[in-house]
Amino acid sequence: MIQGRTWTFANPPFIAASSAVGGPFEAQGPLADDFDLLHQDLWLGQDSYEKAEKKLLEQACERAIDKAGMRKEDIQFFLAGDLMDQVISSSFTARTLAVPYLGLFGACSTSMEGLALGALLVDGGYAERVLVGTSSHNASVEKQFRYPTEYGAQKPPTSQWSVTGAGAAVLQPNGDGVRVTRATVGRVVDMGIQDPFNMGAAMAPAAVDTIEAHFRDLDLSTTEYDLILTGDLGRVGHPIASDLLAKHGLQLPEDRFGDCGLMIYRKDQPVQAGASGCASSACVTYGHILNRMRKGELCKVLIVATGALLSPLSYQQKESIPCIAHAVTLESEGGNGGS
Repeated sequence: MIQGRTWTFANPPFIAASSAVGGPFEAQGPLADDFDLLHQDLWLGQDSYEKAEKKLLEQACERAIDKAGMRKEDIQFFLAGDLMDQVISSSFTARTLAVPYLGLFGACSTSMEGLALGALLVDGGYAERVLVGTSSHNASVEKQFRYPTEYGAQKPPTSQWSVTGAGAAVLQPNGDGVRVTRATVGRVVDMGIQDPFNMGAAMAPAAVDTIEAHFRDLDLSTTEYDLILTGDLGRVGHPIASDLLAKHGLQLPEDRFGDCGLMIYRKDQPVQAGASGCASSACVTYGHILNRMRKGELCKVLIVATGALLSPLSYQQKESIPCIAHAVTLESEGGNGGS
């Protein structure tokens, strides 16, 4: 069923299994125990950072498939995307998996874009086993969008640290545990910001637009969810989003409104304004959040993954930064919302 921009799934698919893989900086963070695998070397034994990112996504996908008790041959569709030109991390991972593949690009919103579309396939009866995933790598992202890390360029306080990691999940129509019950599709919002070192401020209005649409479409109370998490707005963007929501009459409880980009690293880690990258929301969701839901600590969670849809070329041509956010509702069996 569709209400405005929101899909409510008649047959909500279950997350059969999920996996999160991270790098050395993530291993030092407060969510380290929620990763299935952590690497101590950014290279992962590869001869380029781009190949290392591909390895991260391959490992996350393989572990999710294995945890679901499946083989890669059982997967009917693989939906994935990343930040690299022509989504090469995802496409080359699809080459390794050798399963039907749909490549996506939503920048850092790709995690929930893929989960929403995968759930739509399962809910509609077009697939029974769908794998979704995304990845990012600090060094590969910095090389493409800003400066190579070897250059040692100084960053402003508004910049964020791209997560080295990958997250993946397997969806199926039957099972127990956590279901995907709703999804709100974002629209592009561009407030004219041109600074690629201030992604939080650029993406905050898109997050607010999607959250407002979700609550408006479904006529929900602000206490509907145990937790609402934006993707990677960080220390700059998250307060902006909170202020904008309040000005628009949507006052979310402070203890129920957070940001993945503020969770994955400790406050004393030198990450400027927090985490970013496709793996920010993917690792937090497919690791930490799902673990908490499986333990019964959370019943109903809204993940609002945010993405900045710029490219190196658009930045060089002085274009502003169009942004988007996609929201997905995760609900454990028997969950009755945040009340």
